Amino acid sequence: MNRDVIYFDNAATSWPKPPQTIAAMQNYMQNIGGSPGRSGHRLSIEAARIVFDAREKLAQLFNVPDPLQIVLTRNATEGLNIAVFGFLKPGDHVITSGMEHNSVMRPLRAMEARGVGITVVPCDSDGLIDPGDVVKAIRKNTKAIFITNASNVTGTVMPVSDIGRLAREHGLVLCVDAAQTAGCFPIDVAEMNIDLLAFTGHKALFGPSGTGGLYIREGLEKGIEPICVGGTGSRSEVETQPDFMPDRFEAGTPNTVGIAGLRAGVEFVLAQGVAQIKSREEKLVRMFIEGVSDLPGIILYGRKSVDRRTPAVSFNIDGMDPAAVALELDEQFGVMSRSGLHCAPAAHKTIGTYPMGTVRFSFSFFNTEEQIIKSIEALKQIGKGRKNR
Repeated sequence: MNRDVIYFDNAATSWPKPPQTIAAMQNYMQNIGGSPGRSGHRLSIEAARIVFDAREKLAQLFNVPDPLQIVLTRNATEGLNIAVFGFLKPGDHVITSGMEHNSVMRPLRAMEARGVGITVVPCDSDGLIDPGDVVKAIRKNTKAIFITNASNVTGTVMPVSDIGRLAREHGLVLCVDAAQTAGCFPIDVAEMNIDLLAFTGHKALFGPSGTGGLYIREGLEKGIEPICVGGTGSRSEVETQPDFMPDRFEAGTPNTVGIAGLRAGVEFVLAQGVAQIKSREEKLVRMFIEGVSDLPGIILYGRKSVDRRTPAVSFNIDGMDPAAVALELDEQFGVMSRSGLHCAPAAHKTIGTYPMGTVRFSFSFFNTEEQIIKSIEALKQIGKGRKNR
């Protein structure tokens, strides 16, 4: 592992991964290697066990009653595409927020061009939505609410439980983008009335890239058309896609080596406990926010308190381009961050940072207090230097 860098880009992809993740992927490649569900030999069966066990671990994490209701995908984006393109029809109306990632907005805009109505509910300057405004946006033809669990820009956690309750009362489907929360924030699909939950494996679940999933509430799958069809290893005698879960949405040979890593990552999360992970990351966020709040020129966005937020913090240095700040952080101080619009232009318009964007630090369970101290000092030095530019 490169110990000369401070990695604060975990909202994009977490790093480092737990040793268990790497070991599980290596074990599959060296000792198993079979294709799950495609053959009857022992290595194929062992591969299938890995896949099913990954579903069970994910079901445990999200309180999903039946692991077979979890579709394994390449990422949250693929899960959201299944939800949007497979569920919505011309003439439907959907509600979303002004803080969405393009993984939600782009599929919705594509469906808008096909005749789906969209209402984007504005959020406040911290990126928080008012559930009352969601209710006001409901129409006779409203079919679903698509909302992020937490913003990848400000870290603001949305009141999903309240919105889920309102969705149930009005007979609407709630689809939640949990790319930023799965693994570091508690998610209970039953308690929160979530019908569709899209998540990715390569962030706070500590799995590899190319892994993720979509939880579909039992019974809802019949109303969702698959966006990819093909071989599943099941019902090979027919030339139509199986209609049962999860095969209905899992055409093609899966990324078994990635799923092995994802399973190990989820096991790590379960062993540590989401509450402990959240507590540790909150401590880092609090330490960072308190440390930079009095630095000249630093502009923080989002909630200043650590409650109802993920460990993603966006900021700017007054008078400096965020891309230039990020470059200096990397080259001069070894701090890895992300600058720009973070694939979420709607969020930046909401908080007033469009089109320049912000610098984003996103912390992880593996970051340290020493790294926070070093990054604050780095920003202090960069802030001093801006006067000489």
